[in-house]
Amino acid sequence: MICLKTFDSPVGRLTAAEEDGAVVGLWAEGQKYYGAALEGRECAEHFTVGLGKVGEWLDRYFSGDKPSPHELLLAPKGSVFRQAVWRILCEIPYGEVVSYKDIAKEIALSRGTGSMSAQAVGGAVGHNPISIIIPCHRVIGSDGSLTGYAGGIEMKKMLLEHEGALKNLTKKDKRTCTF
Repeated sequence: MICLKTFDSPVGRLTAAEEDGAVVGLWAEGQKYYGAALEGRECAEHFTVGLGKVGEWLDRYFSGDKPSPHELLLAPKGSVFRQAVWRILCEIPYGEVVSYKDIAKEIALSRGTGSMSAQAVGGAVGHNPISIIIPCHRVIGSDGSLTGYAGGIEMKKMLLEHEGALKNLTKKDKRTCTF
């Protein structure tokens, strides 16, 4: 059974989902693909130790601490490709951004292929079921634009402002993945 818990946050109401002790989802109310990992599964609003840890993680994050995604047991459901993209997202440091194109290059390198579609990466990023913790908000267009975010561009902007990532970002500031 999947257990759910809602949390109030500076970016609105968030719902976390846990299954067998691992976080399988974290969505903002009204977010695109909200609850996609839950389809057809029995769920209950119930407090668990794991969901308590999610709450503590979110409290630390929104109070200005820099918790790591690796502090929680995460089990996002998705294809091998999406899993690879989400692992890369977990390595983007707090307050920094990378582009979809950068992630595509990283995936292509890891697979030994010449190239990878940034649009395919965008699809995987957009379907990240554990937003904020797996920091898909830290991915931007190669021109520095704040493109795409399942929680909406305003939420993406709020999260990046919270992390201080926008103050030094300009369209000429193209960062590359360093993991």
